[in-house]
This record gives sequence, structure tokens and C-alpha cells, in this order.
Amino acid sequence: MAQLRAPGGCPWDREQTLETLKTYLLEETYETLDAIDAGDPNGHRDELGDLLLQIVFQSEIAQEAGTFGLAEVATAIADKLVRRHPHVFAGSYAHTSADVSKNWERIKAEERAKSGKSKAAQGTLDSVPKALPALLRALRTGEKAAAVGFDWTRAADVRAKVYEEWSELDQALKEREGTRDSRNHAQVTEEIGDLLFSVANLSRHLGVDPEDALRRTLEKFQSRFSYIERELAVRGKVPSEATIDELERLWEDAKLFFRT
Repeated sequence: MAQLRAPGGCPWDREQTLETLKTYLLEETYETLDAIDAGDPNGHRDELGDLLLQIVFQSEIAQEAGTFGLAEVATAIADKLVRRHPHVFAGSYAHTSADVSKNWERIKAEERAKSGKSKAAQGTLDSVPKALPALLRALRTGEKAAAVGFDWTRAADVRAKVYEEWSELDQALKEREGTRDSRNHAQVTEEIGDLLFSVANLSRHLGVDPEDALRRTLEKFQSRFSYIERELAVRGKVPSEATIDELERLWEDAKLFFRT
């Protein structure tokens, strides 16, 4: 990468900045997730290499700016792993994953205090990246709030909250009937957001990653819909030319072929 960025190197690589590389970092991350979901070890290996390239690329740009280099990146994470695992490296004890998580948050708080980033300067939720996909951000937000005791005790309580939010959305939809009031549209939007957040919290209590669950559902839907398109193509049709009854029958057939 240093050679690619050097005078006489690659014109494209030399033009890149931290800002232009942001999109590629996201793309390579999602492509890595696809390879994991596909159960493709070779693809997974290759995608991890592409993801590693983005780390090397950004580190080289930072090195040119005199801020840090790849060695400092590796050292920083190695030091953090040692510091946040005292039960492995420093003789303290953590018997369960819950103990580890509790210690992890305590150590993070101590690190913030030493760096001058106190709770007053940085709130509990400030460490959740705003650029995360919304569903994943909802999961991480719930986790952070739960870590400081702001959470439901039982999954059943969260389920009741889901029903409550659904009822509020249903009421907003009833009020919306026969009107185009923009204020009602804003209310419906808010209620849908509340419902999705409560579902994310229920997922967390059930030990389910909602982002992964939704991704799996989307894959299932795509497989079934692709089946419909293929079957219609045999008949010389596209979905927009089929009747709703025809689409429903094909959808039921697709469910038999693609149960997961």
C-alpha cells in the first residue's frame, strides 16, 4: 500500500482519502457477512482480506499525515484486549459471560475517566455509532442502557411492550383513515419506530440478533420471490402480468420449496 500511494504508484490509490474510503469499508464489511452466511470458507477468507485492505489503506493515509500507522493500530487493540481481560492476563476472576461484560463496562468507564472523557462529557449511549444500520443501532442502544440497569427484568415484560406499541400504532392508523393530515403521518411514523425498537429489545432479551434475523428473512423472501419469477417466466409472464390469485398460489408453492 505504501508503494501504491507513493509517487509513481497507482493514480487511483493516490487520490483516495479517508472520506472516499468510507463507502468501501461498509461494502467490504457486508460482503464479508454474505460470505459467512453462505458458508463459503474460501469466499470468507477472500472477503476478510478485502476488509483487511481497508484497514491497511486507512492506516497508510494516517501514516502519511503523521498521526498513526498500522503498527500503532495493532498495538492499540492488543493493549486493549489485555487491559479489558484482567481475568485472563492479570489474575482477577470472571466466572460467567455476565461477569466479563460487567467488568468490560467498568474498565471502559475507567478508561474514559483517565482520558478526560467523563460521563458528563460522554453519555452512556454516545459510544453507539450513529452510522450503524438502524436495527443494529437499536440492539446496541438497548444493550448499553441495560448495562447501567435501565432495562426490563423479563422477556415477558418486553413482549407486553411490543403489544402496547402495536396498539398505539393501530390506533394511529385508525385515526389516519379518511385523512391526509401530515401530523397523523408523523404520528404513524413515530409509532412504527417505537414498535421496531421494542421488537429489537425483545430480540435482545431472547438472545436473537434482530439484524441477523431480518437478514435471514430477506434472504428467504428473495428465494421465494425468485421462484415465482422463474415459474412465471416459463409461462411467458412477469409478476406484473399475473393475477393476485396466481401469485398467491405460486407463493404457497415457493413456501414448500424454501422453508428456511
